[in-house]
Amino acid sequence: MTSWQEEIKNSITTSKGLCRELDCNEPDIASVSNLYPVRISPYYLELIKKEGAPLFRQAVPDKREMDDPQGLIDPLGEENLSPVPNLVHKYPDRALLLVCSECAMYCRFCTRKRKVGKAEMAITDKTIAAGLDYLRATPAIREVLISGGDPLLLTDQRLEDILKRLKKIRTIEVIRIGTRVPCTLPMRVTPELAAMLKKYHPLYINTHFNHPAEITPQAAHACNLLADAGIPLGCQTVLLRGVNDSPEVIRDLMCRLLQIRVKPYYLFQADLTRGTGHFRTSINTGLLIMKSLIGSVSGMAVPTYALDAPGGKGKIPLTPDYITSLGDTLKFVNYQDLPCSYPNTVHGVQFKV
Repeated sequence: MTSWQEEIKNSITTSKGLCRELDCNEPDIASVSNLYPVRISPYYLELIKKEGAPLFRQAVPDKREMDDPQGLIDPLGEENLSPVPNLVHKYPDRALLLVCSECAMYCRFCTRKRKVGKAEMAITDKTIAAGLDYLRATPAIREVLISGGDPLLLTDQRLEDILKRLKKIRTIEVIRIGTRVPCTLPMRVTPELAAMLKKYHPLYINTHFNHPAEITPQAAHACNLLADAGIPLGCQTVLLRGVNDSPEVIRDLMCRLLQIRVKPYYLFQADLTRGTGHFRTSINTGLLIMKSLIGSVSGMAVPTYALDAPGGKGKIPLTPDYITSLGDTLKFVNYQDLPCSYPNTVHGVQFKV
């Protein structure tokens, strides 16, 4: 297998390089990539050639990225929730620490496409130190999510330095890493990396697969290395029009994730990020997909369908409506739409909602 450093070095980053490999319009690609950068590793490029549209759409610039009147520059209000650069403190007991400005692949639906891979996302020793100082000074924060960019594009030594410094903050109880490299650059997950990460438990990793075709033997090997190191793995899938917006594709993806020891965690409604309007589906599409999952597959394979509310208002779970009446008796339908009931009282006392 090619080393991950060689994969990055040989990645496609220009419109000319991309159009030599794939059937696309170079002027369109160039106009988009001037604003939102492109990077596709040789590994993922071969998957695109093999699997076609669902992977092509995720990786290849589209002129529709330039026309999205509903889109917001900073849809989650992260900049207003950053007490210091590259740290987002949205929830009372946890914070997001951005430690890398690059990704193995620049996904076209990225929430942070305003700055990832660009000079606007300046991450330095100084900004990381400022983030760590803020965490030390804010004891209410018990959990830190390391993100970017992709933290696993850092060298093992650089990443371990950050983990060591986090572990020395006595109020930090849990560390999470958000990464897409098991999907887009699986050779980055080496035995050496897994052994290093194992030293910093409790450590969790949330990765990101959007289509069953992304679950390859190489991706499975990467996930198995991490799982064998005792790291619980979750998947944050994004619901994307023309990629995975059908019950059949999502059901297949969720079941295959369990086979590679990754627990489906979230199915996200696509954010209102500017330049991603062509990916967004209706909420009803997601609800129908969830209804197709619940009861038809193991609960282990059922993620939480959620949207991240604009303006930094947090994640909101979205669930199909099963309740038809809530009084002395709860009336509802099951996953087969069969009517059911359940007493809503204990010793004659009605539960309060």
